[in-house]
Amino acid sequence: MRWLTLAVLCLCALSATAQDVNKNPNKKEPPILGPHWTNGAARSHNAGSNPDMTYHGGPVLPSATVKAIWWGTSWPSYTGDKITGIDKLYSSLSGTSYEATVDEFTDNAGHRVGSAVTYQGHVIDGGSLPNHISTSAVLAEVCKKVPSPTAGAYYPVYVDKPRGGANYCAYHSWGSCNGKAIEFGFFFKLDGDAGCDPQSSVSGQSQGLKALANVSGHELSETRSDPNGNAWYDSSGAENSDKCAWTFGGRSITLGSTTWEIQGNWSNYDFDHNTGYANSSGQKGCADGTNYPGPYTR
Repeated sequence: MRWLTLAVLCLCALSATAQDVNKNPNKKEPPILGPHWTNGAARSHNAGSNPDMTYHGGPVLPSATVKAIWWGTSWPSYTGDKITGIDKLYSSLSGTSYEATVDEFTDNAGHRVGSAVTYQGHVIDGGSLPNHISTSAVLAEVCKKVPSPTAGAYYPVYVDKPRGGANYCAYHSWGSCNGKAIEFGFFFKLDGDAGCDPQSSVSGQSQGLKALANVSGHELSETRSDPNGNAWYDSSGAENSDKCAWTFGGRSITLGSTTWEIQGNWSNYDFDHNTGYANSSGQKGCADGTNYPGPYTR
């Protein structure tokens, strides 16, 4: 078997004011970062008198390379719209005003989050899922299907298993495959899941695709601004998309030729200038790139 080198958690991400990281009993597991809590289970984003995110010393992604993995026995014969729809979503993100809502964040090496997204398509693994899908199992799946990954790339893994009793819809994390540091995401099957449903009114899309599109935007945005859990988050540990979870600006975002309903992302600039839309705590710092464009699309 190929030995997987798991990323070591940054100690700064374990402090009381840092990320809501690893809940696994085995602390050698990759961390659960930026979980997209179910609608109603999301924690308060009230971070005191100043809810802006602050920088904690880690890297950001100047650009994003993405390759999706669909894992589960139902995907090889699947004929619905989720795989093709998510392909279309990732393929149309690069350089958009939605992606630019994250571009204000930088790291101490002078790198700025950039709007370039290169999508490498998807791969399908029709194998059975383990009973417990741990973060290390998701990382192992990435390393199995992409044995020669692109360093720093993001690999979202979509399974055909409902979330059951989990109180989150998706998460992102990081680790390494064959000595290359990578980012990855995990997404439950969200068909008919009221807790993860954005209640999109866009026509021509299944409910399952609508739900996956919303949480996919959430996790990619967080991966870009806080890939390793030690870059940008607020004093409660919330990342940029956490702070705007389940709140929408103009609802409809057009990417390429397709319209989606995807939540916005937190912008320090928009909160400081009172130009964003309100999150669930009433803080006007959210930007969606369209009705509320964010500082880099004005």
